[in-house]
Amino acid sequence: MNVLAAVLQLLVGLAFVSIPVVRHRYGAAAKDGAEAELERQGVPVSVLADNKLSFDASGHETAAPVTVAAVMAALAGLNLAGNDWGRILTWVFQSIVLVGNFLIIYSNRTAVQSVTAAFARKGDPMLARVDVAALLKAAEDGFPGWVSRLQTARHTVVIGGSVVALAATIAA
Repeated sequence: MNVLAAVLQLLVGLAFVSIPVVRHRYGAAAKDGAEAELERQGVPVSVLADNKLSFDASGHETAAPVTVAAVMAALAGLNLAGNDWGRILTWVFQSIVLVGNFLIIYSNRTAVQSVTAAFARKGDPMLARVDVAALLKAAEDGFPGWVSRLQTARHTVVIGGSVVALAATIAA
């Protein structure tokens, strides 16, 4: 069962690494789409940088997924070695990854509302004019259509893999 948990942890790690890889490859196109939409709305494109909105793999967009992947790889190593710490740490970190993934899903589903609220908190009349739904849609259109299927697959691997890895540690 330790081998099953380890294999699933490696798959979860790879699923997380897919995020910065895709954003690195297609983030510039997403930014271009967002900037074009802002220009269409008559809003300076500088609002993206001013409000730390990016679509590439910079900053936490790479650091967080790579850290998760590294932790999953370390757990897989412990589990493959049959180390008792592997089981204990699997319970801790696999649970955090599972909850974190649900937060990612929630954040993705509520992006329009959260960005709109963040813009409103700034009190900037220019930001109040931004059609956030159109802005985010334009950015999303910069990514190939298969990316949404990759996202679904990633969530399936992370959720399913985490649940089965946790179950495998019980059986071990």
